[in-house]
Amino acid sequence: MELDGLYPPIEPYETGDLLVGDGNRIHWEQSGNPDGKPVVFLHGGPGGGTSPWQRRFFDPEVYRIVLFDQRGCGLSTPHASEPDADLRYNTTWHLVADIELLRKNLGIQKWQVFGGSWGSTLALAYAQSHPEAVTELVLRGIFTLRRHELEWFYEGGAAALFPDLWADYEAVIPPVERTRMMEAYHRRLFDADPEVHVPAAVAWTKWEASTVTLRPDPEHVDEATDAAHATAFARIENHYFVNGGWLEEGQLIDNVGVIRDIPAVIVQGRYDVCTPMMTAWDLHTAWPEAELVIVDDAGHSASEPGIAAALRAATDRFAALND
Repeated sequence: MELDGLYPPIEPYETGDLLVGDGNRIHWEQSGNPDGKPVVFLHGGPGGGTSPWQRRFFDPEVYRIVLFDQRGCGLSTPHASEPDADLRYNTTWHLVADIELLRKNLGIQKWQVFGGSWGSTLALAYAQSHPEAVTELVLRGIFTLRRHELEWFYEGGAAALFPDLWADYEAVIPPVERTRMMEAYHRRLFDADPEVHVPAAVAWTKWEASTVTLRPDPEHVDEATDAAHATAFARIENHYFVNGGWLEEGQLIDNVGVIRDIPAVIVQGRYDVCTPMMTAWDLHTAWPEAELVIVDDAGHSASEPGIAAALRAATDRFAALND
């Protein structure tokens, strides 16, 4: 993965697992400056897990960088790829509570919250629940789980741009069930038989991995469609989406008044097909105090050069702010 313009790779100085309840442990790490400005990175998906390159958005001499894998994915346990995975205790509000528990356990008073795609959803939900704990927000690829956002990408809207890739996503589902694709996938993803849930998970994940970048990235698609990763990713995403993220319709945009005074940057790819710019625009319209940076030569992925550069610029600017 080419990531010119970000900080050099670093290794964590501390890792651990936090017992968050309901039989779940979340894996976390800290890197950068132990005495620096705290920032927490919220990964996408849900179910995507973290990767070492995500430390590189932050100046390691300035920031105390916290990454963690949300419930059921990455190195957190139990893993959602297990045949009998139970996701009853994996919801937006469980994750919001996990973030706050992690902050307290690490002895952090306030921190910057950085999240893209689903991570932007979770960042908004967390900040609106705990505004006193947030110094700044850096958000990318805005996604708020409104019904029309979900229908655009998972029920056929984006097929207008990618009919060839949509055909593979659709092929797993019999024609009689294709009017409700997320529900049809739900039945297959949560079937205990790997011969049923693994092909469904790979097809769901391949659709997303194939469309998140402006230009095709076969290496990313291959990595994302590893059976264990794809199963956890698809199951957790689908579980959240069929439940609307346990959010009221439009809740995160309607409630921006709670966070209006928190400095924020919104980075959005002009040609983002996964989380189209309409949502970032709606959020910015409701919250004009937040700076909107539109990257005209990018899709959805944080690894695309223009988006990566804009995200680093935001963290560099906020690095100079006092908590």
